[in-house]
Amino acid sequence: QVQLVESGGGLVQAGGSLRLSCAASGSIFSINPMGWYRQAPGKQRDLVAQITSSGNTNYADSVKGRFTISRDNAKNTVYLQMNSLKPEDTAVYYCNAGIQESPWSPGIDYWGQGTQVTVSS
Repeated sequence: QVQLVESGGGLVQAGGSLRLSCAASGSIFSINPMGWYRQAPGKQRDLVAQITSSGNTNYADSVKGRFTISRDNAKNTVYLQMNSLKPEDTAVYYCNAGIQESPWSPGIDYWGQGTQVTVSS
């Protein structure tokens, strides 16, 4: 069974930084892409940042210049470095990965359990 385990959320003051990590484990042939989504109370889950296996990245406009996504392919891990945090970044952050378990299986979307990020003003 494939699992995504997140860590690194917490409470931080506005202007501060946090780093989220998400490690995939289990039967994994390939992972593409890996990314982070977030969901604030009463709102839909939105893409924050995404990175392909070759390192191409995509960011939501609201986080460009403040957040940086990276991945360690050898460790099946994706990171989200969040700087200059704002109260509006407060949300539950979810790791997402498209995982192929064998060369013959289709890619399946997997989600982490979510980690709370709270930015106080």
